[in-house]
Amino acid sequence: MDLNADFTKRVVVHAATLDWKASPMPGVERRMLDRIGDEVARATSIVRYAPESQFSPHVHGGGEEFLVLEGVFQDEHGDFPEGSYVRNPPQSRHTPGSKPGCTLFVKLWQFDLADRTHVLIDTNKMALLDVKDRHGVKLMPLFKDTREDVRLEQWAPAAAIELEPNGGLEVLVLAGGFSEGGETYGPQSWLRLPIGSRLRARVATDGCRVWIKEGHLRHVQAVRGT
Repeated sequence: MDLNADFTKRVVVHAATLDWKASPMPGVERRMLDRIGDEVARATSIVRYAPESQFSPHVHGGGEEFLVLEGVFQDEHGDFPEGSYVRNPPQSRHTPGSKPGCTLFVKLWQFDLADRTHVLIDTNKMALLDVKDRHGVKLMPLFKDTREDVRLEQWAPAAAIELEPNGGLEVLVLAGGFSEGGETYGPQSWLRLPIGSRLRARVATDGCRVWIKEGHLRHVQAVRGT
């Protein structure tokens, strides 16, 4: 399957308006944002686990990055409540599931294959930082290396937001909303801007909280089998 697979194009998906699609595991459903491949895929998705659902044990050959949007995600490494940001590097293994149910934002097969850095951040326990020269913006760093910069940003009500990303940009709305390019974005709206694009947005009157990844589109790679 190829879905939004041309990374030179601007893509917008208002995921909250999409139907949930069944995965191979009962009780686990997806809203697909981009995808190259079938079940072993370079993919960006919103994933929902019904209460008491579980995936089979598996290895992430190309790594897995996720943010818990609702509920509690669980595996043999612990319980990860809403706000947990996790990077499981290539060749990591787990048995994911959720007794109470949960919703995740998930990215697969988008790591440097030599990366072995595991990241776990409870964003509920982290402070937002003021950003020099960016009025109305606070941010929380999540991960940064030579390939990408991942962070949460809080945008003040009615603020004008401008970004000139180096290497492409993804934005997922977590709370509140903004307008950009003649469209209105709310929770689970996802925007991917190609290399060379700018973001110019106007924040809604109740403010906006977003997940951002910048720079990674310089390193799009093919998926290899597990």
